[in-house]
Amino acid sequence: MTNSTMAKKPARTPNAKFMAPVTPDAVLSAVVGSKPLPRTELTKKLWDYIKKNGLQDKKVKTQINGDDKLKAVFNGKAKVSMFEMTKLVSGHVTK
Repeated sequence: MTNSTMAKKPARTPNAKFMAPVTPDAVLSAVVGSKPLPRTELTKKLWDYIKKNGLQDKKVKTQINGDDKLKAVFNGKAKVSMFEMTKLVSGHVTK
């Protein structure tokens, strides 16, 4: 088979659940703003904040060090893994 006779893959469509806007609560709004936005954008804004403020741990890159605003989002924890962060952020949004 040549490349021209192979079937083309359909374009990947984003998952509708990730694209549905969610509304951050007051605690999360202090970091990402208060307007509704898709989870993908919310995550992007959260990472922008983390990078801008140098909150990713220098040695253990999967750890996020919380400043005052992020500690509130992290339910008082000073340090969380990036995987735990996703779970904690979910508790601060409404659909």
